[in-house]
Amino acid sequence: MTRRAHCLVVCAACGTQLPVLSPRAQCACGGLLEALQCPRESGRTLRDRFERRRRLGDRTVAGSGVWRFRELLLPGRGPIVTHPEGNTSLYQRDAVAGYVGLEDLTLKHEGENPTGSFKDRGMTVATTQAVRAGAAAVACASTGNTSASMAAYAAQAGLPALVFVPAGKVAAGKLAQALAYGATTLLVRGDFDTCLRLVREASDALGVALLNSINPWRLEGQKTIVWEMLQQRGWDPPDWIVLPAGALGNTSAFGKALREAHGLGLIRRVPRVASIQARGANPFYRSFRTGFEKRYRVQADTVATAIRIGDPASHDRAVRTIRETRGLVAQVSDREILEAKAVVDGAGIGCEPASAAAVAGARQLVRQGVIRKRDSVVAVLTGHLLKDPEAVMTFHGRRGHLRNPPVEIEPRLADVERIIKRRSP
Repeated sequence: MTRRAHCLVVCAACGTQLPVLSPRAQCACGGLLEALQCPRESGRTLRDRFERRRRLGDRTVAGSGVWRFRELLLPGRGPIVTHPEGNTSLYQRDAVAGYVGLEDLTLKHEGENPTGSFKDRGMTVATTQAVRAGAAAVACASTGNTSASMAAYAAQAGLPALVFVPAGKVAAGKLAQALAYGATTLLVRGDFDTCLRLVREASDALGVALLNSINPWRLEGQKTIVWEMLQQRGWDPPDWIVLPAGALGNTSAFGKALREAHGLGLIRRVPRVASIQARGANPFYRSFRTGFEKRYRVQADTVATAIRIGDPASHDRAVRTIRETRGLVAQVSDREILEAKAVVDGAGIGCEPASAAAVAGARQLVRQGVIRKRDSVVAVLTGHLLKDPEAVMTFHGRRGHLRNPPVEIEPRLADVERIIKRRSP
């Protein structure tokens, strides 16, 4: 008979333990909570089970690429709120690899999730835990993707959803999703960090379940980006995992995923993690430059709206990831982000600007000799191309390198022929 896994929820600051079904997203002392998984089966047994579920499909959770790993996510029985999510592709494109300067570059595209971003992986677990804990409503602060995801999962679960977004600073494609899924959307006069402070106050005062990435169950779901990627590679880790960095939830989750995978014997070595920030929203990069002796907060300003965050809530957990994986933090300019995005888009994959930070960062690190040209690298694309169509139209609306502006013509065949000849190689 299979023995059930168990789990502890512990405050990283004071050591307080909370029950798995606690409605709190953070400790009363203000510290961040962490779910400590304690599987009672060997790593080999779990790996064989994960492989079998992937190969045959898992009808009990509609083939979710997240709940395939359920023994290491949320213990206990109860309803599961899933669309499903996960099962995202690994892409290899010579054009992108050549641009970055690598022989072995793979793109893990989380924009293929149901609401168009990686957020769905964390939200399925966090919403499931909230439902099991008896939450009456859920809330989040967001630059767009979190609100879209939470609104969708709350609608599926039948929970009222309250979204706090910075007024005038959210891409229309993301805001439209929150509205369409029925969330009560509050446009806050301030930036993301102001929204997060306000939603934390509201959560404490009004008893609403907070589903931002400070919620430990969000990170549990986001771990599966790494596990699924490892599984797709036959559990052969790359040399590097490169990802965009904003609130630092993914950086934290990736470190936890690698820690647990290595501890269980699912992998023999741990890849290095490179977190890439936009130059206009770079508090984690600044801290990294001091050896993390000082924590920075900045007024964030970047075209990559999904990582436009000046005071990342998961800072301390992300520091642990960088240290444990011998990783690093880099910054790239908006120009580098948009150029990398154009290359990814032009390869027929497409991504939102924040995703392209990973590709731009990998290119920079190759040029600096930090990543060797023969290293194997997985860059994570976090969001779909249509999350921020305004950025696409603005970039291609002007002529220049890698730009593809639309051409207005008269309704004449000769004009069509002229354009075809002009664009022929």
